[in-house]
Amino acid sequence: MKILVTGGAGYIGSHTVLLLLENGYEVVVVDNLCNSSFESLNRVMALTGKKVDFYECDICDKDGLDKIFSENEISSVIHFAGLKAVGESVAIPLKYYHNNLTGTFVLLEVMSKYNVKKIVFSSSATVYGDPAKVPITEDMSLSATNPYGRTKLFLEQILTDVAKADKEFSVSLLRYFNPVGAHKSGEIGEDPKGIPNNLMPYITQVASGKLKQLSVYGSDYNTPDGTGVRDYIHVMDLALGHIKAIEYISDKKGVFVHNLGTGTGYSVLDIVKAFIEANGIDIPYGLTDRRPGDIAACYADPKKAREELGWEATYGIVDMCRDAWNWQKQNPMGYNE
Repeated sequence: MKILVTGGAGYIGSHTVLLLLENGYEVVVVDNLCNSSFESLNRVMALTGKKVDFYECDICDKDGLDKIFSENEISSVIHFAGLKAVGESVAIPLKYYHNNLTGTFVLLEVMSKYNVKKIVFSSSATVYGDPAKVPITEDMSLSATNPYGRTKLFLEQILTDVAKADKEFSVSLLRYFNPVGAHKSGEIGEDPKGIPNNLMPYITQVASGKLKQLSVYGSDYNTPDGTGVRDYIHVMDLALGHIKAIEYISDKKGVFVHNLGTGTGYSVLDIVKAFIEANGIDIPYGLTDRRPGDIAACYADPKKAREELGWEATYGIVDMCRDAWNWQKQNPMGYNE
């Protein structure tokens, strides 16, 4: 039996595929490569010495997905595939709604056809909107401040409704915070196309000289230094959370929700300082206006994941900064070397 990973050539997907292989799972990856590279999977296979079955296909393509399920005995799905940039979602909301929602509809239809009823969904802390308090627990009210977050919120509800209608479904909703870092080898990491939307790859590209300075969006938030506060989690910790979730739902039915975060909030300037300390490289930055859809502070209470999944973040902020830079300096042009 194999695990299907949608979006498995992407940043979080490739690290999760690596851990799945190291833990003895057989893996099938489907990815349309619109914001990823097959080279990531080449490197995963080189690192693990194990094979990944890959299909270049958009999950909105029902015939393509049908072929994948007919050719492989799939036991469960880890669903990463989707557009993910907050700012871009504000600018082109229809593209986000069509891609993220339609792709999941098609995936669920094909899963049901082939009697595959276990899915781990890549959700996000954005479903908490602008939280009334921090740290954030799973039972807090849900909302969204941007179209990207709204697609995650809608899909959580849709997956919950599917599981209510079909009692054989097992759904894990993983609400994770801000993934950063890279595999310790420096062989795989975050490789955004164009100017990065996320903080850490922006910092590493400034460190490498690819970008002149870091733009800090917003310096007047109600936070200790005025910049946005987030819960940054090492991508390898995050990948392990998906392994734990697959194990957790293996003998259960229903819907299970867990935050994946460290429980510690760091401001943008905290991360800049930590990167400088970890790597000895100066990061020039400039303060600019807030981005639409951003909020002041967001960090997790990870207690439920610790108690139910047996999962806990183990990497600290220095590890995150060191591993992110190790990836960038080895791959200054990302996978396009």
